[in-house]
Amino acid sequence: MRKVPFYVFLFALALFFFAFLIFPLFGILKSSVWDGEHLTFAYLAAVFQNQSIRESFFNSLFIGVSVTILTTFLSLPLAYFFTRTTFPLQRLFQGLVLLPMIMPPFVGALGMRYLFARSGSVNLLFGSDVDWLGGGGLLGVVILEALHLYPIMYLNVTASLASLDESLLESARMTGAKPLTIWRKVILPLFLPGYFAGAILVFIWAFTDLGTPLIFEFRNCLAVNIFDRVTDMHSNAVGYALVLLMLLATCVFFLISKMLSKDVRVVSTSKGAQRTAGKKLNALTLVFVYAFLAAVTVLALMPHFSVILVAFSDKWFMTILPESYTIRHFAGAFTHKLAVSGIRNSLLLSSAATACDIVLGIMVGYLLARNKGWWREGLDALIMLPLAVPGIVLAFSYLSTFSGTKLDPLKDPTALLIICYSVRRLPYIVRSVYAGFQHIGEAMEEAGRSLGAGFSRVTKDITLPLLSTHITAGAILTFAFCMFEVGATILLAAREWDYPIAKTIYTLNMRLGDGPCIASAMGVIGMVLLGSCLLISGALLGKKMGEIFRGSSN
Repeated sequence: MRKVPFYVFLFALALFFFAFLIFPLFGILKSSVWDGEHLTFAYLAAVFQNQSIRESFFNSLFIGVSVTILTTFLSLPLAYFFTRTTFPLQRLFQGLVLLPMIMPPFVGALGMRYLFARSGSVNLLFGSDVDWLGGGGLLGVVILEALHLYPIMYLNVTASLASLDESLLESARMTGAKPLTIWRKVILPLFLPGYFAGAILVFIWAFTDLGTPLIFEFRNCLAVNIFDRVTDMHSNAVGYALVLLMLLATCVFFLISKMLSKDVRVVSTSKGAQRTAGKKLNALTLVFVYAFLAAVTVLALMPHFSVILVAFSDKWFMTILPESYTIRHFAGAFTHKLAVSGIRNSLLLSSAATACDIVLGIMVGYLLARNKGWWREGLDALIMLPLAVPGIVLAFSYLSTFSGTKLDPLKDPTALLIICYSVRRLPYIVRSVYAGFQHIGEAMEEAGRSLGAGFSRVTKDITLPLLSTHITAGAILTFAFCMFEVGATILLAAREWDYPIAKTIYTLNMRLGDGPCIASAMGVIGMVLLGSCLLISGALLGKKMGEIFRGSSN
């Protein structure tokens, strides 16, 4: 890349992130410790002195830690079974364990309330009066988050185990090392970076999730406390202190994860690491594996099943299953004024954000893969920073920074929603494009340049065609996750005609009559859309799918 365009792009990219990431977050910091005239820590002190806020913080921390632990117990056996063993129906179960990703947890909460409420299907079936959701919905939030997020942990761990060089294990065995020693000295160091990458994403997602607690009406958590303070953010600075607390917590855990990953990382013998076929399981072990996989599959698909039931239900009150069924709620999803505008808005916003990320992702991926300058680590950290910044934090900072300007989201949130989606999802497409550059190498590009082709000609005729699969896969994933961005959407979209799908579903669910059923129908439509996107991306990327959910391109 020529020097002038190169530095122009770096400057433009830095300016973009400064304007829509660094500066808004700095505004949060300033409003948290500045009263207009003096430096003060009174707002932060008020947060820690308020018992209700302290409880909400520890509840969110409990949710994040609990979900991370549960996803660990679910994903580690799955990753081992699918990478180190061979058994019948393996491909079928590999597809089934990823199905929870096709539905955001706040959508699953719509149906789970019908099944596990005190007057829900489970209690009616067993004649019990058990509070299955526990703690006013806390247990339900934890379980639903874990069932949705374990595939992210699974993909990261699988990517690490699948790339394990068998020659390393064989060398260890030849030296007489015992299995436990091989696990501790060889497998664990190669496995931990992928685990920490998945664990921090799971923790941040669960710790900062807004949609699921709102649907379960569990309000005593940090995200909902921030949401409740949006209306008085200009008169009460405690909201800023809460946002700063959430941001500091996520950044600290993100940095700890990066440090731990870096400390245990080892170098593989070669890019062409060899893997032997997984060992076949004996009959007894196979029974255990099938039982575990079946249990995980049933639990993971329960939210999907419940949402589908609600979407098709005509009458469902104090009965185990709906008394009658109908398809009119799906018709309502395409004719209800609010639903139609929600689908239209999300399609437009997600398409625009994806288009921006494609352009940025290709350029950034190229810079990270083909350059070794001093600025590379800084650029990589800047691009991956949004992984540590929750959507609700970024949205709150936008409301604070751009209120009263031409970008005021209360007047028209379109521009800021597109920018927010783009900033939040850019790491995914950068990861995909970066993986593509690593896969194709530089030989083809060098051959084109040796024949006299310029940079633009090589890019158009060689690089982009070879990268097309990874660009397409990354773009599809970016589009899918933009469609169901929850935290930023709920905060930034204030007027009904500006609502994207996520806030439309939340709003309809709060309305009496058939509102929850239409919301569930929209959730089912979203499941089909998101599932199709993930299926296509998985087919294009194959085993590299897990690399997209890693926190670094190094």
